[in-house]
Amino acid sequence: MVNPNESIASAPLPTEKTLKQRKNLFIQFIRFCSINVRMIKMIRKGHHPIEKKGM
Repeated sequence: MVNPNESIASAPLPTEKTLKQRKNLFIQFIRFCSINVRMIKMIRKGHHPIEKKGM
């Protein structure tokens, strides 16, 4: 089994640009909205009206 400390030590660190993007509230808000829009699209695709037969 691999030592967890070795795994953590060898993990890649985020760049300065990545850290700034994670802290930027405007970028986070845009990402939040885009994820919500994608979820709404996916949910709408799955909801189909029930067809009534024989009426």
